Amino acid sequence: MIRYARIAQKCNNGSIGSLASPLLGRSSAIPVSQHRKNGPALTLRGATAYSSSLPPINNYAPIKIPSSYTAASTRHFSSNASSDDSPLSQPRESMHYDVVIVGGGPAGLASAIRLKQLSAQKGIDLSVCVLEKGSEIGSHILSGNVFDPKALEELLSYNEDDGSGQHWTEALTESQNSKATPVTEDVFLVLTESGGSYQVPNIFLPSQLHNHGNYIISLSKLVRYLGEMAEGLGVEIYPGFAADEVLYGGDGSTAVRGVATKDVGIAKDGDPKETFERGVELLGRQTLFAEGARGSCSESIISKFKLREKGGAAMQHYGLGIKEVWEVPEKNFKAGFVQHTLGFPLQSSVTDKVYGGSFLYHQEPNLILCGLVVGLDYENPYINPYQEFQRWKTHPAIKPHFEGGACIQYGARVLNEGGYHSLPKLTFPGGMLLGCSAGFLNAVKIKGSHCALKSGIVAAESVYEALTSGENAEEKTVATMGEVDPEEGPKEITEYANAMEKSWVYDELKEVRNCHDAFSKWGVGGGLLYTGIAAHITKGKEPWTLSSPVGSNSDGLKTDAKATKPAKEFEPIDYPAPDGVLTFDLLTNLQRSGTYHEDDQPSHLKIKPDVASVPESISLQVYAAPESRFCPAAVYEYVDEKLVINAQNCIHCKCCSIKMPHEYIQWTVPEGGGGPQYQVM
Repeated sequence: MIRYARIAQKCNNGSIGSLASPLLGRSSAIPVSQHRKNGPALTLRGATAYSSSLPPINNYAPIKIPSSYTAASTRHFSSNASSDDSPLSQPRESMHYDVVIVGGGPAGLASAIRLKQLSAQKGIDLSVCVLEKGSEIGSHILSGNVFDPKALEELLSYNEDDGSGQHWTEALTESQNSKATPVTEDVFLVLTESGGSYQVPNIFLPSQLHNHGNYIISLSKLVRYLGEMAEGLGVEIYPGFAADEVLYGGDGSTAVRGVATKDVGIAKDGDPKETFERGVELLGRQTLFAEGARGSCSESIISKFKLREKGGAAMQHYGLGIKEVWEVPEKNFKAGFVQHTLGFPLQSSVTDKVYGGSFLYHQEPNLILCGLVVGLDYENPYINPYQEFQRWKTHPAIKPHFEGGACIQYGARVLNEGGYHSLPKLTFPGGMLLGCSAGFLNAVKIKGSHCALKSGIVAAESVYEALTSGENAEEKTVATMGEVDPEEGPKEITEYANAMEKSWVYDELKEVRNCHDAFSKWGVGGGLLYTGIAAHITKGKEPWTLSSPVGSNSDGLKTDAKATKPAKEFEPIDYPAPDGVLTFDLLTNLQRSGTYHEDDQPSHLKIKPDVASVPESISLQVYAAPESRFCPAAVYEYVDEKLVINAQNCIHCKCCSIKMPHEYIQWTVPEGGGGPQYQVM
């Protein structure tokens, strides 16, 4: 297990010591609030064998840091210092690094590892920290996941050979007791409403859908393995601390100087409790944002620096991926089996424009990873993605996989679907965007982890070169000085963007650049036909573009939220009741995510003041409250026609910030360590 570093509110004798993770001391209960008109909130308790068990406090060992950090802790780049006596307005302590990385997923950890590999190989050390809002590395990671290993193998090739010759799959098993299962069979089905199914011959499928040489893995386990590797190389990892604010130069400049963690110990009414602790500033010469799709800090930076407009990018579009992990008996298990489907339940004709499909993977020793991805640009407000997923499991071609099995974990997360056309400008003064924060996901290939890893590698190489070049470069490093050199101006490392454009990531995304928009324009039939032509003939070289125009939401573009049509144009959908064996009610499944938030804190799901009337006057009245259906965690409901936000249910999927009418929700981070506790996702 990764040794958990603790950020101190006060630095004593060069040791980070006093502030334990906000996760410590929590009850093991998993509260899921269900507000009722005539009854109290319902608290669900219990967890499956794969739910997270909270680590004991003695796992949070303090790390030693240079004594220079004590002096440096009085330096502040943020401008929030105040003479106000309120604890909430007091200046924060700060810690300095050469590179601050926000997000402990594939992109963030790959960049951290590569930076330390280069430090060892080239002789100039850079100090690196990774900030992760989940209670541990991997606890907020969810993916399909059929894994393309080429970027990981490149990253590992730079490690000094210890002579063992151990393959990464063996190392993963040894580290995490998780088996990377080679793909042995690749099936693509079209399902019908009547219960029929038709297999599409692999020869007609895009080459990017072929999975020979890939592995079925748990991505949450893989990043735990990478986290151990990063720590072994000298990266400081801070799980359980959420980056809440982007810090800019105090001299009026707009250069990013780092991030601040969220204050903890604030009551629902906004007043500090006895447990209140001010957040900490983590200041870096470069700050790398690798938060995943729709990261809150990343989105604020994209808006502030107008990176979408400067990059000539169309609006990003998203899908919602809902996933379960099952244990099944040996008779139903086929190691390495991979299946994807279109048709039922999302499409019933070739003209249906609901973009999405299912996945089902058999991972050793006896796990089935299954899920449904629904494009959030759907029009019908009565669609309930969670219920569509439950319905999919009842199809005769799907149901036999689960017979005699048990669901052990549940979760959901949004993913980028805009592809090549939606990539923003990647760099800005003081930092850059990595992985899914930038949008590096191939929706046709149904993969993004390999692109995220590659972006982390490229970012690290660009950052290392920029921070270690020039006269007296080593003397200017935080690893040497203990603080950021105040005389060093902010750098925008554009070489990162140039190198990414020359990489296989851009080649891969460009080849299928028009496919998502083909589905949006012509439905599933036209989209499949166009994808086949693009994959086999044009390979991205077609002289036309099907994307949306360049600009932002304020310019009136058709975002996923604006794609929703009034409820009066559709009929309500009557979904079947769950049977509790194959299909489940949402609150029962939510237990399997291990989700927990401190109850006595302000809601991290905030209604934007300028659209405060939208929930009751527009969402409910015009669209029949779609948030009560698209949220995969039962966060939103209406009681007596008033919106109730059950923020403690939130599994951090970010769907609400995307699909709400008028995008009325601002998703912010809760106290660090809150949210899901994924173990095998």
